[in-house]
Amino acid sequence: IYGTLEVRGAPEGYLAGLDPRHPSLGLRMLSLGQHPPQHLGSLVSANFPPADGTYSVLRKLSGVAEGKEIANKSALETNQEWLNAVSFHKGCYLGQELTARTHHTGVIRKRIMPIILTDTQAEVPRPWIISQRIQENRLKEQRRDDELLLEIGVVGQPPPLPRLSAASVGGLWMMMRSTKDDQGDHQETEDEEDGSTAVGKLLQEVEQVATPGEKLIDVKDGRTIGQLVSTPASGTSLVLAQMRLDRVGLAESGSWSRTNRVTIGNNSKLKFSYLPFTPLWWPDVDLATGKAQEQTADERENAIEE
Repeated sequence: IYGTLEVRGAPEGYLAGLDPRHPSLGLRMLSLGQHPPQHLGSLVSANFPPADGTYSVLRKLSGVAEGKEIANKSALETNQEWLNAVSFHKGCYLGQELTARTHHTGVIRKRIMPIILTDTQAEVPRPWIISQRIQENRLKEQRRDDELLLEIGVVGQPPPLPRLSAASVGGLWMMMRSTKDDQGDHQETEDEEDGSTAVGKLLQEVEQVATPGEKLIDVKDGRTIGQLVSTPASGTSLVLAQMRLDRVGLAESGSWSRTNRVTIGNNSKLKFSYLPFTPLWWPDVDLATGKAQEQTADERENAIEE
């Protein structure tokens, strides 16, 4: 639930609080059993316009996996330590020993993250062009590209991938969609159905193959680089996938390429490109371990002062 319904406290008969995983996910409400089940629905509809499916779309745009999407996967590979879901100071819980050992001594090679599937001929948005340049400089062990940092307005070490909020992703998708529609208007053939567009074709193809559990296969070397854990966010080609960090540029070896080509599952005819990004709630990732970078003494001191 989003908005100002809770501005004077929870409605009578309910408890309310921000989603403990991240504030961008809105409120959680708990009924105290004083009202019939349909009461909450009428309460919400009286204060907000209808928006069926908004939570699911926002959650996926925010890169947060839940429920079946994280079943049978380790807590750290599903980012639970960054979502206030794991404690390394108390217990006990199922899998605590493995989770703690991996956190303190292990290396994380895969994580669930959001990716946007695009047409292989689509223009790559500028944030990812910059990311590839940053990753290439790192792999070549070059000094920081100060000219590039000045161009993008970054102070310090630049992130290896775009870091985007749900609102930013939504806006970016709308711009990409507009571009695809314009391209589709000029590229229509007699064989295409009336009213079809490039983006409509993309969404249809993604919907056809993007099933949770299906693997992402790199066309170049035939290797599995990830596995889908969610269906696409409604109206978009964005999915959540458990990705190998070396294939998105979040490991010391390997990088993401804007010329990438992948297939999904057993369908080798449909090919896509993928645009990975890190949500705002992700910390900086240590490329050697796949875990959050440890803060320096100065950074910890600044955080305390703030």
